[in-house]
Amino acid sequence: MEQLTNWPRRATSGDGPGARAASEDLTAWIARVLAEPGLGRMGHNQRAADLNLGLGWLYYGLARVIRPARAVVIGSWRGFVPLIVGRALQDNLEGGEVTFIDPSLVDDFWQDAGAVSRYFARLSVRNIRHHLSTTQDFTQTEAYRRHGDIGLLIVDGYHTAEQARIDYLAFERLLAPRAMVLFHDSMGRRSSGAYGAERRYEVTVRDYMDELRRNPGLQLLDVPFGEGLTVLRRIGPGDDEPLVDPPRRSPAGGINP
Repeated sequence: MEQLTNWPRRATSGDGPGARAASEDLTAWIARVLAEPGLGRMGHNQRAADLNLGLGWLYYGLARVIRPARAVVIGSWRGFVPLIVGRALQDNLEGGEVTFIDPSLVDDFWQDAGAVSRYFARLSVRNIRHHLSTTQDFTQTEAYRRHGDIGLLIVDGYHTAEQARIDYLAFERLLAPRAMVLFHDSMGRRSSGAYGAERRYEVTVRDYMDELRRNPGLQLLDVPFGEGLTVLRRIGPGDDEPLVDPPRRSPAGGINP
């Protein structure tokens, strides 16, 4: 495939929110990601044949536009969403960090901390901090108590209305002005066997989206691709005024004039 020109060439070569290096352009990186077993699945409408990230373009684009110091991703089978968001934050001049929460209940993929770090590093993303935990348990930790504000929250864990509500409310207080929240598997009802045939359950995130739509302080948009995606933002002072010329944030989190 012909290489796309002028794409960011930053991948990471160090640790920390601002780590980055001019090494691998985005097109080559996408080819590597989509060739990885498991990263072309799980309802994000990806396609390796034409290096199409599907819904991943939205994850990447929003992380680039918002330029958050911190993003939170809840749930991922093989890390597609945290990888895309992590790469986007590395491509931003300011850098940024992804808090990734997954208790590895589907299988044992996320259980070995060393293997998880090597997996993300092999795909040139080193700004993902994985927590082997449910959201409920994570909220009891010092990492949660010390967590800074969030510009992007992606909820893609256990797909019930009840758990989606828990995930959203756990981080609602940390949402920065103009933050975006994305809910995956949010538009339909189906039976899921992701946790095994004996633990099938009904996907009901859609019911929670219906509940949130009744809140006049929120705006929701459905994206009917893959397993469905709903984008949420708050309405009101601090959230509605367009940010025409974003201030340059330093990798440490401060604002440069």
